[in-house]
Amino acid sequence: MLKIIAAKVIVTCPGRNFVTLKIVTSDGVYGIGDATLNGRELAVAAYLKDHVIPCLIGRDAHQIEDIWQYLYRGAYWRRGPVTMSAIAAVDMALWDIKGKVAGLPLYQLLGGACRTGVMVYGHANGQTVGETLDNAAHYAEQGYKAIRLQTGVPGLKGTYGVSKDKFFYEPADSDLPTENLWSTEKYMRTVPGLFETARERLGWDVHLLHDVHHRLTPIEAGRLGKDLEPYRPFWMEDATPAENQANFRLIRRHTTTPLAVGEIFNSIWDCKQLIEEQLIDYIRATVVHAGGITHLRKLASFAALHNVRTGCHGATDLSPVCMAAALHFDLSIPNFGVQEYMRHTAQTDEVFPHAYTFADGMMHPGEAPGLGVDIDEALAQKHPYKRAYLPVARLEDGSMHDW
Repeated sequence: MLKIIAAKVIVTCPGRNFVTLKIVTSDGVYGIGDATLNGRELAVAAYLKDHVIPCLIGRDAHQIEDIWQYLYRGAYWRRGPVTMSAIAAVDMALWDIKGKVAGLPLYQLLGGACRTGVMVYGHANGQTVGETLDNAAHYAEQGYKAIRLQTGVPGLKGTYGVSKDKFFYEPADSDLPTENLWSTEKYMRTVPGLFETARERLGWDVHLLHDVHHRLTPIEAGRLGKDLEPYRPFWMEDATPAENQANFRLIRRHTTTPLAVGEIFNSIWDCKQLIEEQLIDYIRATVVHAGGITHLRKLASFAALHNVRTGCHGATDLSPVCMAAALHFDLSIPNFGVQEYMRHTAQTDEVFPHAYTFADGMMHPGEAPGLGVDIDEALAQKHPYKRAYLPVARLEDGSMHDW
């Protein structure tokens, strides 16, 4: 038995807020897991400290599946982003411990590598189409094989995915939520031209992606997908809110553009219908918000039965701990599609030293035992928590809309 003797939550803000769980075992081996929930970080920290950690002390750290079931079924109030992010942090930390004890990188414990590396996509954006494509060309020069394109919309002051810093995008930008104006009509007139110009400039040897960010109705999404078909996008992401999974049936009837969704999902039940009915092509659930590696592996196996591939969320609201876990997961599953990679700042990387690497559009988790990432607690303490919210969106008539 490898007894859990201590656990603690570390909240730090090296440029943005992260929540990390550290679990220590009786033989001195420790593991870390990401528990960050953007804009609601302290809710997960409290859930871990007040409700989860007391239940971990004395348990066998090797019993990963049993502990996962205990925390999921034993809470009675199942699912939800706070609960599942907390469970994910425990799960990551336990896999980290198991890898360290075995002396193997985590992907080897998950069945070994299915590929030599993990294709990732970068985020090209700009206030204008020309500025976006200048930025996209910069990513192509770095070797990226897949690039997400986001551009400003004429007539709107701000647009999702467009930032001042073209390399480090952080939407959680204010002590209280920023309110942005949105116009679907203006947006729908802009995006097809972006992709037409992108193919003319970048050619056909690079994958092009786009994030709608839940802004459209199903029929609007079907129209946009059809408009984009001539430019063969890799995917159209989060075309419409997916609380009603049947919404995607209508989109499917009107376009063959591949569909991706799921970065805000927290369990397999959020996407069961989407996958069973093959209404999507890529599932974007991520390690930290979907209950950890243990649960995400089940979700990926279910998706594989229905020809759905993975495309895990990988924005900077996920710490390098989660990035490492995602790469081990990506490397080990047969139905991997692509991994989002939004680079962390140097400040964040100093707090979270890691073994994963990027080269020629691909990433690899490295060969360090476990996750291959650590946390410098002394340095983390120098960056105290700073409240930050994601924006909200209103239509031009003042009514609330999905951000």
